[in-house]
This record gives sequence, C-alpha cells and structure tokens, in this order.
Amino acid sequence: MTAPATTPTDPTRVDLGLRAVVITTVVGLLAAVLLALPSHHDDKARTMSGSNPVTPGVFTGLGFDQCLAPSQAAMTAWRRSSPFRAVGIYIAGYSRACRSQPNLTSTWVAAQLAAGWHLLPITLGPQASCQPRYPRYGNDYRISAKPAGDYAAARSMGATEASKTVSAAKALGIVPGSTMFYDLEGFDYTNAGCRESALRFLSAWTVQIHKLGYRSGVYSSVGSGVKMLERQRLSPLPSVVLPDQLWLARYDGKANTSSPEYLSDAGWAGNRVKQFQGGHSEKWGGVTINIDRNYLDLRTAPKPPAPPATPTPTPTPAATPPAPPSAPVESHCGGVKVDLPAYVAIKKPTPTYRPPMDQVLALKCLLRERAGFRGVVGNGFGPALVTAIQSWRKARGMRVNAVWTRAMWMELLASGARPTLRPGAVSKDVRDVQRALNAANLSAHLPVNGTLDARTQVILRLWKARVGLKPGGVVAQSAWRLLAAGRF
Repeated sequence: MTAPATTPTDPTRVDLGLRAVVITTVVGLLAAVLLALPSHHDDKARTMSGSNPVTPGVFTGLGFDQCLAPSQAAMTAWRRSSPFRAVGIYIAGYSRACRSQPNLTSTWVAAQLAAGWHLLPITLGPQASCQPRYPRYGNDYRISAKPAGDYAAARSMGATEASKTVSAAKALGIVPGSTMFYDLEGFDYTNAGCRESALRFLSAWTVQIHKLGYRSGVYSSVGSGVKMLERQRLSPLPSVVLPDQLWLARYDGKANTSSPEYLSDAGWAGNRVKQFQGGHSEKWGGVTINIDRNYLDLRTAPKPPAPPATPTPTPTPAATPPAPPSAPVESHCGGVKVDLPAYVAIKKPTPTYRPPMDQVLALKCLLRERAGFRGVVGNGFGPALVTAIQSWRKARGMRVNAVWTRAMWMELLASGARPTLRPGAVSKDVRDVQRALNAANLSAHLPVNGTLDARTQVILRLWKARVGLKPGGVVAQSAWRLLAAGRF
C-alpha cells in the first residue's frame, strides 16, 4: 500500500504496493508436500472453499500485509512462530504491483483460514484523479473527476470495481459476509474535485459490495482518505454511503487503532484496522518477509446487508434435494460433551492452576468408555483420575506423573482397529479423526460431525504435511498409526 497523505514527509506514508516479498527460507518437507496440492481453481478447490468462515471476522490483535501472498511454507512458519494472526492479501485491482499472485489460490485461502489466519482481502484499482503515481502500467486508470450527475462516471467505476472484486473473492473461496477492502492511496485532500470524486467512487463501491452480499472496507491515509470519510460521517451527504470498516494508515509506531487528529473515537469504533509501521523485514520461524505491521480492533460483526430479493418459484417436494448423509447422533456418559474444538494438555490442579472442566469431563468420560476408568465422571480432577493417568503413562514407559498431554489425547481418540476412510465418508470413525485432529491442531476447531467433508480434508492435509505423509484426503492405515502415536 502506498498512501502518502499530503506531503513527502507525512508520517502516514505507506509503500507496500511497490515492494516485493523477500523470503529467505522456504525449504523443508512441509513446502514440498503442500506444493503438491492443486494450485489452480479446480472443482476440488472450489468444494473446499464452501465451508470457509467469514473473514476477517471478529479479531483483536496484530496483523501484517505485503503485496505478494506468501508461500504456504512461509505462512506455516509464521503461524507457528510470529505474533501475527491476520494478513492482508491483494486479490484484485489493475493498479496493484503484484498483478501476478502465484501462491494465491482457493486452496491457499482455505488452508490459511483453516489454520486460524484472519484474511483481509484488498483491491487496488483506480486511484484518485490527483494521485501522481498512477496510472502505473498505462492500462490502469484514475478515478474520473467529471462532476456531471454528481460524479456519475466515478460512481460507475466504483460499482464496476466492486463487481470485479467479488468475482475474484468467490473464485478464491472467500465467502459472503467477508469484508472487501479498497486501497485508496494518499492524495491531495485540498483538491476538491479529486476528493469529491473519490468519495463518490467509494460510495458506489460500498453500495455494490453490499448488493453482492459482502461487507465494505476502505484503506487510506489518515490525512486524505480517512479524513474525507470522517468528514462525511460528521456532515453526511444523502447521496454517499460509508464503508463498514476502516483501515487507516498512520505510522506512529503504536499498536492501536487511534488517530485522534483525523478520526474521533466514535468513528468506526470496533471496526478499525491501523497500519502503524511501514515496510521492514521481519524473520519468524526462519522465514523473512518484508511487511507492514497492523493492529486490528474488529469487535463487532454485524450481518452484511442482504442482497435484493430475487423472486424464485417455490420448489415442489419432488425437487427438494435429499439431506446429506450424517453420522448417527452420539451420547456419552449421560450427556457429557466429548466433542471439543480443541483438546489441550491438562494436569492435576495446583494453587495457581485449574484445568478446564470441559477437558476434565471429556477425558474421564472417554477413559471410561475406552480404557476401563471406574471413577465418577462428574466430580472434577480427583484422585481416581490421577491414578488412571499415572497408570496410562506407566504402561507406555512414560514418566509417571498426573499430566495428560495432547499426544495422549490423540492416542486415546485414534487407537484400535480402524477402516480406511475416503472423502465423503460418514461414520463414528470420522468423528474420531476429527477429534484427533483437534488435538493435533489447536487452531483447527473442526466440527465433530462424523463426515469427512471439505474442511476436515483441509485440516487433514495440513497435518499430513507436518508429519511427512503423502497429501490427500484419505485416512489410510498409515495416517491412523501416526494419529494414534500422537504425532503432530
């Protein structure tokens, strides 16, 4: 993103759009395996995207952005080692520096969302009419400053760009309800025609984004685009619609979303992102990337505006598709919840530590069902559970203590004779795969529905890459063995 506000020395200057990513370490088994996944928008990739969550969703914390989408190996290394959990990606716009995005596919998007990343899709299309650095290529354009029809030409350009963006988002598996951010680089705020045409462009962008079922976001310098939008919020013109989320560029080095000189606290509260540090290289997990740093404060998640209703004929009962197959409903230990979004290590309580009760109850119930535990399930982490854990560890040659680890969860959930499972399989064994993957990957949060569906296959592929198995959505005997061995 390149967003100087009004002067060359403005502290809000950003220059991501002109930079390329620098990655110094992209080798290893994980990269080799994941690069074998489909790299094009094939039918399988589109199917995988169907269960993707809305993005960026509700999130407070650090993020980064850079022009070129990093490789899968880089994203995996940074997910493990860095403080970042959000990443900006350029998905559309003829004016972006990274027109070619070799890593950015629907498979890549699904994998990042499954790993817990919050994605901020960015479009860098037509820029303000007074922006001197554009057009960049000659076949990209600046926003029309013709005032006729309340800047009708600019509005038309904004609506067109929104439609292109949503098409790109859908091809990547980014689902409706997600926020599409328009990158409006810094411009001369005092140029009235430039400013007002840009405002109408963004208004039309927002209106069209809403019609297509997505949320609208705008990135810009606090001294130009943000100032312009805040002015509209405080003194609204009836013909202008504001975006849902605001991403401000303010290089003050402060990891917050504040810029009181340009934006009051009431403006877009709970719906802000701030780019607070410009281009620099950071190294995490052995991988160096040149990034901008951001802080996200996205605490509200209003429903996106519904697209206009389209009358459709009422289907006849014969035309109603059959319900997809589902695994039989299970009940455990009189109603104990054993299907958890994550299975974490727990130990005997101490004066400063209390194990999560849902983990304790699930463990005692599963031990009763699978390992002959005879203690009372509902009385907490008591002596009977301590004895059971110590016996389990001793039988496996482990150090005898009262710690139950993630690897032990995996063994409990995946051991025993198991069938080979193929994509689409529906059974209680699939439930155990999903549970074991939730122990292996604490960010997976797989629904334990008993169906080897697209989302489960994404998490399965990521786990296989980490443990050195061949990629694919099949749970063969080799996979069962490593799950039961607690490999993650």
